[in-house]
Amino acid sequence: MNEIRDINLWESGKRKIDWVESNMPLLRGIKAEFERTKPFTGLKVALSVHLEAKTAYLCKVFAAGGAEMYITGSNPLSTQDDVAAALAYENLNVFAWYNVTEEEYKRHISRVIEAAPNIIIDDGGDLVNLIHTEYPHLLDNVIGGCEETTTGIIRLISMNKAGKLKFPMVLVNDADCKHLFDNRYGTGQSVWDGINRTTNLIVAGKNVVVAGYGWCGKGVAMRAKGLGASVIITEIDPIKAMEAVMDGFKVMPMNEAAKLGDFFVTVTGCKDVITEADYLVMKNGAICCNAGHFDCEVDVAGLKKIAVEEKLARNNIQGYKLKNGVWVYVIAEGRLVNLAAGDGHPAEIMDMSFAIQALSALHLVKNKGKLTENIIHVPREVDMEVARRQLGFWSVKIDTLTEEQEKYLNSWEAH
Repeated sequence: MNEIRDINLWESGKRKIDWVESNMPLLRGIKAEFERTKPFTGLKVALSVHLEAKTAYLCKVFAAGGAEMYITGSNPLSTQDDVAAALAYENLNVFAWYNVTEEEYKRHISRVIEAAPNIIIDDGGDLVNLIHTEYPHLLDNVIGGCEETTTGIIRLISMNKAGKLKFPMVLVNDADCKHLFDNRYGTGQSVWDGINRTTNLIVAGKNVVVAGYGWCGKGVAMRAKGLGASVIITEIDPIKAMEAVMDGFKVMPMNEAAKLGDFFVTVTGCKDVITEADYLVMKNGAICCNAGHFDCEVDVAGLKKIAVEEKLARNNIQGYKLKNGVWVYVIAEGRLVNLAAGDGHPAEIMDMSFAIQALSALHLVKNKGKLTENIIHVPREVDMEVARRQLGFWSVKIDTLTEEQEKYLNSWEAH
C-alpha cells in the first residue's frame, strides 16, 4: 500500500519524468541495457533520494532491470507529490509526500526497510542507519548499497571505523563523474536557481558569503561571481582557504563575514555554521540558506530563540526580527535550498550521477559475496565508461595513446 498525497496528480508527474528522460541519454542507454539483461530480477531495491523527476527516472531504470522498487524521499521538503503519484501509478511502491512531519518521515523510511531490501540506494545515510539500528534481523538480506552524498559518506566511514557497518557500500559521491560535475556545476547552478526564484532579488553588486570551499562550495562561489557578486569564503581547512584566496575570493571567519554578507550559503556538511553570535552582527535584510544535506548548518532554532518577532516574508522565506531591529531571513527553513526551493540539479548533471548509481549497483550484484571490504570506491572503469559515453553524446572526440606512448608512460627506463 503506497503512502502518497494524491494519485490523481500522476499526469503532471509523468510530464516531468518524460521531460527529464528526454534530457538524460546516459540513463536511457543504461535502461535499454537493463531491459535486455534484467540484472536485478528477483531483487528488492530500497531508495531514499530527493524524490523529484530525475530520481523517479532512476527508479524506472532499476525497475526496467527487474528490480522491485521501494521508494521514499530523503528530505521533508524535496518530495514532489505529483512525481510520487506518477511512480505509484506505474505500480512502484512509494512512501513519500511533501512537507512530512518527523514522525511521517521516519514511518516512510521504515516502510521501505521493512520490505527487506537487497540493494540500498541512499542519500545522506538514513536508510543505512535505520536498518542497522532498528532492523538488524534484515541485514543478511542486503547485498550492498550506494551512497550519493558527502554527508552520507562521512557517516558511513564513521560507522565502518566503529566496526558497525555490516555490508558493502559504494561511495558514489567520490566518483569523478559525480563530485566534479554534480557537486560543482550542479550545486552551483541549482542553488542560485532556488535563491533567485524564491527571493526575486538581484545578486550583482551584493556580498555573498559561502561557508565551505569543497566542490559544492566552489560551484556556488563560481556561479555567484558569474552573477556579479563579491564573494567571501569561510573555511576551517587551510588548504581549501588557500585555494579560495588563489581563486580570487576573500577569506575570513564567519563572524567577520556576517557583518558584510547580503546572502549566506552554507555547504559544509557540519552543524552550527551560522549561529546566534553571527546573526547579531548581520546587516538588516541578510538572507541565509543552506545547501548542505541536513538542516543544522544554519542554526534556525538559535535564531528563533533570539528573535523578538517572526513573519512569513514571502513564500518559503521566514523573517526574524532581532532586538536591535534588524531583520534576518531564512529560505526553506534552512533545508536544502536547491531542492526545497527549486527543482534540484539540472537533468544533464544528474544523468551522470545516476548513471554512476545504476552501474555501481550493478557492480554490487555482479560481485555478490566477493567483496571483502565494506567501504567500496566506484570502480575506475565505471567512471571512465560514463565519461566516454557522455563525451559521445556531446559529439566530442579525444586522443588515444599509441602503443609507443603507453610503453613510454609505463616504463621507468624510458626517457
